[in-house]
Amino acid sequence: MTKEEMIKKNLDLHAEWMKYTFENPDVLDRIPKGAVLVILPEDDKELYEENYRLLEENKRKGMPVFLVTMRMPKPQISNIEIIAA
Repeated sequence: MTKEEMIKKNLDLHAEWMKYTFENPDVLDRIPKGAVLVILPEDDKELYEENYRLLEENKRKGMPVFLVTMRMPKPQISNIEIIAA
């Protein structure tokens, strides 16, 4: 997986996490101040391993880590209509 693919997938996970927090704002109270958010995708082994490596790296540095596991979001396709003028 390229770095660009990893970034895109992590952005997709983050967007899904943000949707969840808007629907469940009380979860934000559980995040320790200054914690690093790490999302481990249950259905993407390669990204899981990369993100887990970041989790371990932050733990070694003594950073508090807030861990979330979730499935990769499914792409949503909007209806597209082309109208010729």
